[in-house]
Amino acid sequence: MKLSAIALAACVTSASAFSHGYSSFSSRVSSELFQAGNPNPLGGKSLEYTGGDDPNSSNYKQLADALNDADSERRKEKEAADQRERAAEIRREERMRKIAYMEEMPDDTPAGTVDEFMFKEGVQEQLNKLDRDLVGLVPVKQRVKEIAALLVLDKMRRKLGFETSVPSLHMSFTGAPGTGKTTVAVRMGQILAKMGYSRRGHVVLATRDDLVGQYVGHTAPKTKEMIKKAMGGVLLVDEAYYLYNAANDRDYGQESIEILLNVMENNQDDLVVAVAGYKDRMDKFFSYIPGMMSRIGNHIDFPNYKSDELVQISEVMARELEYEIDPDAYAVFHNYIQKRMELPFFSNARTVRNAMDRARMNSAIRTFDKFAIRGENGGFCTVNDLKSISAADFQVLVDDIDNADVEKRIFA
Repeated sequence: MKLSAIALAACVTSASAFSHGYSSFSSRVSSELFQAGNPNPLGGKSLEYTGGDDPNSSNYKQLADALNDADSERRKEKEAADQRERAAEIRREERMRKIAYMEEMPDDTPAGTVDEFMFKEGVQEQLNKLDRDLVGLVPVKQRVKEIAALLVLDKMRRKLGFETSVPSLHMSFTGAPGTGKTTVAVRMGQILAKMGYSRRGHVVLATRDDLVGQYVGHTAPKTKEMIKKAMGGVLLVDEAYYLYNAANDRDYGQESIEILLNVMENNQDDLVVAVAGYKDRMDKFFSYIPGMMSRIGNHIDFPNYKSDELVQISEVMARELEYEIDPDAYAVFHNYIQKRMELPFFSNARTVRNAMDRARMNSAIRTFDKFAIRGENGGFCTVNDLKSISAADFQVLVDDIDNADVEKRIFA
């Protein structure tokens, strides 16, 4: 019992001593921590966050950034959805207003005359030019007038508020060389421009060499470059069947065809594609590429000219070049045309143009020999001498056919 009391007294004494010592130490430390000028009274650098030693600490920041990005994407998607909904609502309102307007509009509301639209838009002028520039080709002119009529009536409907859609204006021109395919394409481009279906109305002529490359990666840029040039007008692909080679699956022309098909489908409001060539070959080409056939809404066949029509074409060419064909020269030229039509490689109006060029040259030789060599009339020639194409100028062409060897007659 006495031993326990002694031990208890010792513990109390020790605790009292420790309490006194700790109180003194705590007081000294507090005075040092909170003395003036100490920027961190609560401790040293151990209390500052340095990222820690956790290897996943960088992932926490990435997760936070990902959550913020997701919130931004959701906001953008919601804004886009709201805009689409608003646009759809505006379209519905406009359609309802249009329906109400159409229901309330009397049936006898004046829409203007067809002639007014034809002349006002300049369509009639282009059709008149077509009649002047192209002799014959009655079916072709009729087809062009039908297309023009559709465009005019479509514009009249649009003026009143009727529903309209851009018709398929892609075209196929089939026929022999020199039958006026390029001329009709130019006129159609101008008509489309006048009616607002084409921005520029120009015509870009292309062949396989312009569209197809010679190595991998070369075809697409060439085709797209030609399409870029033709945008806003008409792209006329002459002898289009050469784009496809059925005997070679690796031919690069197939890539060009695929690009053209895509443009014909997606850009038909800004580009008209016209393909041209011989009818039998074009029919075979369409059988290989049915997608091309289905995208073309206007097929126009150009018949061969008759001999009388070719004589009229020569008169038109002479008038455009400010020449005058003597009345007795027409019979000689008609005789030449009939003989030339029986030979290979006859090209309709192109053959007439070549013949007219040779007749002009013969006229120049005759005039030069008469006044410069022989010195008639003191060397002075008249205006009529400079404009005249005589029967003798055409007779040279006939003589070349009659006197040439059989193998060389095609060059006469």
